[in-house]
Amino acid sequence: MLTALGCYVMWGLLPVYWKQLHAVQAAELIAHRMVWSLVFLAAAMAWRGSLGEVRGALGSWRGVALNGVSGAMLTVNWLVYVWAVNTGRVIDSSLGYFLVPLLNVALGRFVLGERVRRLQGVAIALAALGVAAQVVALGRLPWIALALAGSFGIYGLLRKQSPLGAFAGLTVETLLVLPFAAGYLLWRQHTGEGALGTVDTPTTLLVLSTGVVTAVPLLMFAYGARQLRLTTLGLLQYVSPTLQFLVGWAVYHESFTRARAISFAFIWAGLAVYTADTFLTQRRAALAAT
Repeated sequence: MLTALGCYVMWGLLPVYWKQLHAVQAAELIAHRMVWSLVFLAAAMAWRGSLGEVRGALGSWRGVALNGVSGAMLTVNWLVYVWAVNTGRVIDSSLGYFLVPLLNVALGRFVLGERVRRLQGVAIALAALGVAAQVVALGRLPWIALALAGSFGIYGLLRKQSPLGAFAGLTVETLLVLPFAAGYLLWRQHTGEGALGTVDTPTTLLVLSTGVVTAVPLLMFAYGARQLRLTTLGLLQYVSPTLQFLVGWAVYHESFTRARAISFAFIWAGLAVYTADTFLTQRRAALAAT
């Protein structure tokens, strides 16, 4: 429990970390995150003796294609998230991650053909009303939240099709996007626009630590997920966007208008219904088993 909770707390507080790197272009930060994550992940995989999983995934075109697309979705998610944080849109990013569980249910229904229970349908409808409320109030789609929820939802859908665990999967995904990330970093350094060598020492150290910041919460999540029930893990996932929301509102004093509050209220109501449905379903299954 403590390991899983610690993982979600770290993810929830990440906006504070990325804010310290606002002087570095978001795309460059993600490229650094890819490169240094792979260094950390490859070392950890070698230590665990699990490099065979990586070789196996790269041995088929299906494995390469599946992990390549999921790696692209993860890259899009990270890029939008870091850009949103460093342009003062932390609350918008939190909205995206609040939407993820409900979007997963919708993807399960319309892509995988899974049955949606009545309360799950109500939860999705409430979330849709929340998005519609923002469209009416702002006159535009909340594209940051939708991009984050959509890219992470599709990423989760693709990971569901992969036989790899979370750790090996991230290693393969990062390896496949490495040529693009490394090429971009080399080009930035060649043109004199790269961060390394031009920013101060504390910022340089933060840039080089992006791999650790990425991989450590994932390791904690992988350990916690093996020990906890799925229902408990599902509840803990709300810790991260809740902390992001609080950081954006209380620490960075981002605007939280009445219209935005109405939108969030619909989505939080949807999450409450979704959580209640999960508990009821779990309880019925336990009673049936006895």
